[in-house]
Order: sequence, then structure tokens, then C-alpha cells
Amino acid sequence: MSDQIGSKAFSVLIVDDIPKNIQVAANILQDYNLFFAQDGESALQQVKKNHFDLILLDVMMPGMNGFDVCAALKRDEDLRIRNIPVVFLTARSDMDDIVKGFEVGGVDYVTKPFNGAELSARVKTHLTLKDANRKLLELNAAKDKFFSIVAHDLRNPLQVLILCSEILAESYHQFDEDTRIDYIGKMCQNSAHLADFLENLLQWAGSQQGAITFLPTKIDLCFLTDETIKLLKAGALEKTISLTSSLSKDLNVFADANMIKTVIRNLISNAVKFTPSGGGIDVFAEVTQQQICLSVRDSGIGMNPKELERLFRVDAKISKPGTNNEKGTGLGLILCKEFIRRNKGTICVASTPGAGSCFTICLPIYREVPET
Repeated sequence: MSDQIGSKAFSVLIVDDIPKNIQVAANILQDYNLFFAQDGESALQQVKKNHFDLILLDVMMPGMNGFDVCAALKRDEDLRIRNIPVVFLTARSDMDDIVKGFEVGGVDYVTKPFNGAELSARVKTHLTLKDANRKLLELNAAKDKFFSIVAHDLRNPLQVLILCSEILAESYHQFDEDTRIDYIGKMCQNSAHLADFLENLLQWAGSQQGAITFLPTKIDLCFLTDETIKLLKAGALEKTISLTSSLSKDLNVFADANMIKTVIRNLISNAVKFTPSGGGIDVFAEVTQQQICLSVRDSGIGMNPKELERLFRVDAKISKPGTNNEKGTGLGLILCKEFIRRNKGTICVASTPGAGSCFTICLPIYREVPET
């Protein structure tokens, strides 16, 4: 939905048994996408077939009056229909009618004959409130999903750490050396996962609160990538994965170095995680007139369309184990999307199940400012 109230993206249903009243209201509200009905039954049928952001509903109509129509809307099992704001249109100023309108679920009323400025203002106000409420519901849903990610990704590795440490504390001398090393290895792996998760969590939370300093400057993607590969090379070698970069020097972009370093680390780390032993990871770049696009392509397990659609959403859980059962944090790519957005860039992915994935980030080229 458009953020600009008065856009054709907003649909308004006008219900009145007198065509002249509909015509007058339509002329006042011509900036909206308008629908019309001349009786209550027709209005309810239209609501079932179309999406409406607001209903302007006459009170006095033959058959079902406006109060009956509004009550039927508010009893509907479909939450989308129940939540449509209803503004009553009435020629009466009787207080009992006004009160009854609110009792059956109306949010406002406008008296006839219409005052154009008043009708326009009230419609705009209720569309603004409805849109704000929609955004609030979406934010709450995202928050709930986010907390579920946090709870899941903290609980599991902590349980492993507690269990392994308890077993070793109670039975250390009963185990042979290989068994001890296995338990210690699990503890190390889950400790690393926790550290990675908390680092992403702190950075994401900081970005949402505006607490992370944003300092775009000239940065060399080749240098940042080489430094990241050095850090992650050991993990790739352990899985006998080939990790190579064909980036040339002087691939200079205008961005925040710490943010982009975090993005590259997450992308290459994910590639290592989801590539089986013996596979390969290539890092390469393409240069256009305005951007430099860096890609991380792997020969890993890939993703299906449903996974791709949910990949960068904070309200969707998509954390699955790597090819060696490595744990995912569920936050890394969300953080990447946020950081790339802050740097006026784009991030996208192409993937095929069983054939690998290719993540690409595009950032603005750094341009020297001519001396004056």
C-alpha cells in the first residue's frame, strides 16, 4: 500500500441508495479508487469480492439499513473484512443514531449534504489511521518472529554446552581420549555459534536503534575480501572446499568499511557452511558505470523458491544446518540486507536446489571529487 494518502492504491466503497449522493461523494473523493453500491446486500457482496480500505455507508436505505450492514461486517469471520473502517453517511443529527452507529462498529459519521473539505479530511484521517495500524501489526508480527529466532538460536547451543559440560564434569575419567575430544569439540562448535549469533544480534539491534556509526568512505573491496578469506580459510580447508577470489585491485566503492566487512564475512561464511566437502566457492566482481557488484558463488546445497522468498525477512524463520551440521544464526542475511540498504546498495541471490547459490551485492563506485 502506498504511504501517500489520496493515492489510487486506496479503495473506498460508497454505499447510498440515492445516485446523486454517490455522485457528489465521488467528485469529492476522485483521488481514490472508488466502488459503489446502492443497497446493503450489494455492498456485502462487493466486500466479499474486493479489498476495501474504507466504507462510506448511508444509514437510511431500503432493505438492510446501514446499521445492519455494519453489524454484518463486524461479525464476519474474515479479519480483513471485520477490520474495514466504516464511516456513516447520514442526514440526521440525532444523537441516538450517532451513538448507535458507534455501537455497531462505525468509526465516524459525516452528515449530508456533504461539506467537501470535511468529507475529504475525515476519509484521509481514517485511511491514515488504518495504514498506521496495518504497519503496527506488521511490526508486531516481525517482532514476535524475531524473538522466536533469538529464543531458538540461544536455547539450542546453550543446551548442548550445558549437557556436554555436565557429562564431562561427572564422568571425565570414565571416557577415553577420543570421547573427551568429541565432547570438547561440540562445546567449541556451539560456543562459536553463540558468539557469531550474539555478534550479529548486537549489530542488527544497533542498526535498528541508530547506534552504529555510519561513515561511508573510499574502501577497496579486494582488500576487504582478501582479509575475510584469510579469516575463513581454515574452515574451508577443514571441509576441503576450494575458496578463491578473482577480484582485481582498486575496486573502490563508497561505503562504510565495517558494515561491508560484516556483509562479506556473512556471505562467505554461509557459502562455506552450505557447501559440501570437495566443493568450491568463487568470489568475483563486475563493474558498471555506477556500481561495483561483488558475487559469492558456491557449489552448495542451494535453495528452493519458497526458501528464497523468505530469505531476507525478519518475520520468517529460515535457519537450517550446514552440510557438516553447522548451525545457522538466522540473522546474518537480515543484517546483510540492512547494511547494504544503509549503503545505498542492493543485495540479491540466485539459487537452484542441489546446484548452489550466488549472492550478489552492488555498491556505488567511489568517485574522486575534483579539486576546485
